Amino acid sequence: MTDTITFYQDAPHDCSYLDEQQACNIYPDPNREMTNTLYSQLIQHGFRRSGNHAYRPHCSDCNACVPVRINVQSFKASRSQRRCLQRNQNLTLHHHPAVFNAEHYELYCRYLSSRHLNGGMDNPTEESYLNFLTSDWGKTSFIEIRRDSQLVAVAITDHVHNGLSALYTFFEPDMAEFSLGTYGILQQINIAQTQGLPWLYLGYWIKDCQKMQYKQNFSAIEGYIDQQWQALKT
Repeated sequence: MTDTITFYQDAPHDCSYLDEQQACNIYPDPNREMTNTLYSQLIQHGFRRSGNHAYRPHCSDCNACVPVRINVQSFKASRSQRRCLQRNQNLTLHHHPAVFNAEHYELYCRYLSSRHLNGGMDNPTEESYLNFLTSDWGKTSFIEIRRDSQLVAVAITDHVHNGLSALYTFFEPDMAEFSLGTYGILQQINIAQTQGLPWLYLGYWIKDCQKMQYKQNFSAIEGYIDQQWQALKT
């Protein structure tokens, strides 16, 4: 970091990823104005955003949450990832600003109802949707993925100074066989490569969390461990 920032820790709460675990996060001083420049610094130190708020897990007796990113210039698609691209070669991408879109929201609701039933994210509202995915200060794109005229996925992507950040992807739950989540990441890698950006940030990886196992399937992945980025050992 180029200057001094005060951080605050929240109270312990139930962990969203590991059963019977308590979790804590740290946050930059809420009285300090958040900007995309500041967030671009924070993300290099393992932070993530949810809506307007940047945070990083900081648990007293657990370090399972590992911030991860892909070195996009060194990335090599696996055989299964190449098959994913081939299977979806008829899909098209369309970049949109981070504003409310009813078609996006309807897909988001269907996705949560199928994938996160009773998980705390179901029964969303338009307000909670925007509060989660957008921010007042970030540079965010909603990347539509379509098959002809049908919207099949949306990848929410933050643009930071040294890369892209794959914030969240939701997709048509009836199209699981097309691996649209993987396809979204592969396309964000391609966009970063095209723009000459070195990194695609993927948020947190937890070894014992099944929902996060897909992240370790990408080559050239690094983890922020002991306050430095290093090759992730899965």
